[in-house]
Amino acid sequence: MMRPTLLVAEPEPSQALSVRKLVLETGKFNVLTAHSGTEALELFQKFPKTDAVILVSGETINCESIGREVKNERPKIPVIVLSPRIGDQYGFADHTLSSHEPEQLLDLVRSLLGDPRNLDINQVVKKRA
Repeated sequence: MMRPTLLVAEPEPSQALSVRKLVLETGKFNVLTAHSGTEALELFQKFPKTDAVILVSGETINCESIGREVKNERPKIPVIVLSPRIGDQYGFADHTLSSHEPEQLLDLVRSLLGDPRNLDINQVVKKRA
């Protein structure tokens, strides 16, 4: 198994890096980060082997349009929406979580895609050769 690749679309963080990106990368996931809807869709096209899409609601991220476009192109890809408001609903999303709980996001992604910490490095090297 190769390390799963996640596309995270989130508004530009006020600090240098988002906690979400750090948590996911520390969990050994490959993370592609977009800070606008246009950038998210461009990355989705450039990296067709993306394993899941995570959308963080915000001013520069229109979760509804991005999520629907992703699902139109690849209906089986997991789409996770993170929202600061409990109870927000997104019909296209497979999962909706609080944007304030990065541990829950990490647990969910591991349950969907497997835990990259358990990769056998010999298998990864053989697959790449």
